[in-house]
Amino acid sequence: MNHLKIFTWALVCAIALAGCNNRDDGPPILVTTQILSDPGFDGDIEQTSPNSFTVTQGMSPTVQSVFAGIDPVVRTEFRAFLDFPLTGPGGVPGNAVIDSAFLDFFINSLQPNVGDIPILIDLVAFQPPTLIGTDFDRGRQPALASLVVSPPFSQADVGTNVSIDVTSLMIAAQNLGLLDFQLRIMQDLGPAIPILLEISDTTGPDRDSVAPLLTVNYF
Repeated sequence: MNHLKIFTWALVCAIALAGCNNRDDGPPILVTTQILSDPGFDGDIEQTSPNSFTVTQGMSPTVQSVFAGIDPVVRTEFRAFLDFPLTGPGGVPGNAVIDSAFLDFFINSLQPNVGDIPILIDLVAFQPPTLIGTDFDRGRQPALASLVVSPPFSQADVGTNVSIDVTSLMIAAQNLGLLDFQLRIMQDLGPAIPILLEISDTTGPDRDSVAPLLTVNYF
């Protein structure tokens, strides 16, 4: 998908139509906006022992992706975090009524190259948007809402953009008045499966095509 063209179009529409939804002489107008994740706040947390964590936050020349799942070699678990700012031009107004929301991201790899990985996505609030080790823990950083991705990701998804319906999470974020749509992406609860999901979060010239993208339709 060409995120740049879509994002530019959506931004123009959102600005042009922002005042139309306040009119009393017609039906509400559906507005579409698209928001790229913030590469400065995206990251992942690796649990290296029951009480030890390695936090990686912010993309850099040597870090261009985030991970979720279990490393098949050393058997440590990773949980990925994505941050989408909701305020400012092209964002989602605080009084908007959410119609739908979709999360798109590009899967760089599944390691090893066999098997499927079930994924759970939590809506969280790590504010200020600085990750700390305990954000890994669902007990110490509780989920505000959650969903299970269906079907699980498989090798057929590698090298493609996947789209996930996150409408329920976006409605929850809007009801809570959150300034950022922040997600924790992890292997679903249950028996541990040694598969590691790598999500592209590149800051290179193709960011507009393969970086995590939130599309929101609202009135």
